[in-house]
Amino acid sequence: MYLRSPIVKAKLKIVKMLTYRTTHAKAGTVQRQWYVLNAENQILGRIASKAARLLMGKHKPCFTPHVDCGDHVIIVNAAKVRLTGKKMQNKEIITFSGYPGGLKKTTPEKVLARKPEYLLEEAIRGMLPKTRLGAAMYRKLHVFAGPDHPHAAQKPISV
Repeated sequence: MYLRSPIVKAKLKIVKMLTYRTTHAKAGTVQRQWYVLNAENQILGRIASKAARLLMGKHKPCFTPHVDCGDHVIIVNAAKVRLTGKKMQNKEIITFSGYPGGLKKTTPEKVLARKPEYLLEEAIRGMLPKTRLGAAMYRKLHVFAGPDHPHAAQKPISV
């Protein structure tokens, strides 16, 4: 009969302890929640980073970088978001159509007056991955200028 030495037994015990028990999320097994964020008197970057974290699923223990395990995010009162300092008048938002002479510059103040959701949507889009996975995460974002939203049936959790 073969007897193992104490050193071999100790090595086997260490190998047994080091076996991986990490579970990876799969696209079909992810449980999605709905969250609602109120942007009234919130700083743009802070609310955007909170929303991006929820959209990516980084708040979940089953977070897997290559799987969309994020939740749906509803943002209300996007028109009442604020920026610190003089950024509302001095910051430049630049868009480019792709054509020669298609560069347009504007300020957040003008953007909020014309289309209040755009400012938050673009801030959040910039914090998501620039891949098809990021596009799938972005589709779960719902931004509304006022306090009402049509997703009450999903019973969103207020954060």
